[in-house]
Amino acid sequence: MFDREKLETLRLALEEWERDTLNEILDRVPERREQFITTSSEPINRLYTPLDITGMDFLRDLGLPGEYPFTRGVHPTLYRGKPWTMRMFAGFGTAEETNQRFRYLLDQGQTGLSTAFDLPTLMGYDTDAPEALGEFGKCGVAISSLKDMEILFHDIPLDQVSTSMTINSPAAVIWAMYIAAAEKQGVRQEQLRGTIQNDILKEYIAQKEYIFPPKPSMRLVIDTFEYGSNHLPLWNTISISGYHIREAGSTAAQELAFTLADGMEYVQWAVDRGLEIDNFAPRLSFFFNAHNDFFEEIAKYRAARRIWAQEMRNTFAAKNQRSWLMRFHTQTAGVSLTAQQPEINIVRVAIQALAAVLGGTQSLHTNSMDEALALPSEYAATIALRTQQFLLEESGVANTIDPLGGSFFIEAMTDRMEIQAREYFRRIDELGGVLPALEVGFFQREIHEAAYRYQREIDQGQRNIVAVNAYLDDAPLKIPLLELDPEGYKRQVERLEELRRTRDNGAVGQKLDRLRIACQGTENTMPFILEAVHAYATLGEIIDVMREVFGTYEEPSWM
Repeated sequence: MFDREKLETLRLALEEWERDTLNEILDRVPERREQFITTSSEPINRLYTPLDITGMDFLRDLGLPGEYPFTRGVHPTLYRGKPWTMRMFAGFGTAEETNQRFRYLLDQGQTGLSTAFDLPTLMGYDTDAPEALGEFGKCGVAISSLKDMEILFHDIPLDQVSTSMTINSPAAVIWAMYIAAAEKQGVRQEQLRGTIQNDILKEYIAQKEYIFPPKPSMRLVIDTFEYGSNHLPLWNTISISGYHIREAGSTAAQELAFTLADGMEYVQWAVDRGLEIDNFAPRLSFFFNAHNDFFEEIAKYRAARRIWAQEMRNTFAAKNQRSWLMRFHTQTAGVSLTAQQPEINIVRVAIQALAAVLGGTQSLHTNSMDEALALPSEYAATIALRTQQFLLEESGVANTIDPLGGSFFIEAMTDRMEIQAREYFRRIDELGGVLPALEVGFFQREIHEAAYRYQREIDQGQRNIVAVNAYLDDAPLKIPLLELDPEGYKRQVERLEELRRTRDNGAVGQKLDRLRIACQGTENTMPFILEAVHAYATLGEIIDVMREVFGTYEEPSWM
C-alpha cells in the first residue's frame, strides 16, 4: 500500500527526528516511565508510522464496511442506519421485581432486554433446593419454572422485544421456558428474537458454572443449534463469550483467541452433527469485554471480525456471506469497577463504552457505578443507560464508520492481535483441540499467569488504579444502594410449593420419563424439554434427569 522509496525517506526522517528533536527533549523532560504498556502488559511504541504497517493491503486487510473481511464493520452504514441495541443487563430477586426493572428500562429508552439469573438458576437448582440456600436472587433473578418466566415477562410483548439471556449449563431449559411463555402470549416461535448465551466451553475455561461433563454439554448446545435453525430463524442460539474469560484475568489477545477457538469448536461439532453450515452459522453471535485500554480494545474487535471471516470462508467453506459475519455484544468490564470512589466508575464505563462503539459492536451493556458494592440501583442503572444515549445522540462518534481505521497505531495493534491469536490457535491444535486443551488445563494456566502478572504490576506500583493505589480518598459513600425485597424468598418458595400441588404431577412424570429416554439416546432433546416445561416441570426436576443420565463434572487438578 506504500511506495518503497517513500517508506525509505520516512525511515531516514524518523531517524533524524529521534536524533535532533526527540533526544534533546528527552534530556530535559524524561518520559513518565521507562516503558508504556497496555492493560494486557503489551509494550506500546512511542510513535507509529507507515513503517509499522508496511505489509498492509487495503482491500485484503481492511476492505470496506459490510464487505469481506469485515475489519471495518459488518454493516455498510453501521450506526448511520441502525444504532446499536442498548441492552442493559438486569435481574435480581423475584420475577416480579425484575419485571418492574425491565419495564422501567424500556420506558427509559432501552431497546433490548438482557436477563441475569441468580446462582441457583445458573446451576440448575430450584430456589428451595438445599444447595441453593442463601443464594436466592443475589446475582440475578430466580427462575424455577414456567410460572416464574410468565411473571418475568408479564405485560412485555415478546413479539416486539429482543431478549438476551445469560444462561449456560441449563440454557436449553431456560430457553424452552421463554418459548413456552411466549406461546402463552400467543407469540409464535418464528417471531421470537433474542439470544441465549449457551456457551459451555467458556464455563470450563473461566466461569466454572458447569453441571455436566463436556461432551454431553456440547450435545445440548448443538441440540439448540438444530432446533433454532428449524423453528426460530430470528434467534441466536449461542453467544460465544470472551467476556468471562477476560473477567477471569486474561489478556485481550487471550480473550480474542480463546473465544474464537471456542467458536470454531462449536461450528465443527455442528457440522459433524450433519447441520449445513450456512443454515446455522448466520445465527452465531459473540460477546466481548470492553476493558480499560481504549485502543487495545478497538483493535481486538477489528481483529476478531477479520479472523472469523477468514476462518468461516476458508476453513469451513461457508458460502453464505452472512455466515462470515461476526456480530457481537459488548459489556463494559465489571472487573475494572472499584468499590472505592464508585462515582469514578461512570468515567471508566463511558471510556469502555466508547471503545465498544468505535470497535463496531452490535449491542452494548454499560455497567452501573455501584456494581462493585451491590446489584445496580435504579439510579445507577439509569446513568449507565444515559451514557450510551449520550454517545449515540451527542458525541458524534456514530456519524461515520470505523473512524480510527487507517490509524497507524490501530492497524498495527489489529495486526498484532491477529498474530497473537493465530499463535494460540497453533498451540491449541498441538494439544489436540479445545477439549483436550481443557483437560490438561492449558486455558486455565494461561489466564492464571496473566491475572497474576497484572496484579503484581499493581502491587509493585507499575500500574496505577485510580482510588485503589493512586489518588486515594476516604470520603464516605454517597450513592444509594439497591435493597432486595426481604419477603421475596418466602413468596418464591410458596409459589413453587403451590405449583407442585396444583399441576398434573402424573403428566409431569410422563414428560420427564420421555426426556430421560431422549437423553439416553441420540434424539434432539429440545422437543422433550419443551414438553416438560409446558407441563410445569421445574428447572431442578428437568436438570436432575440430565444429571442422572449425563453425570456431573469435576475439574481435574492441573496446578
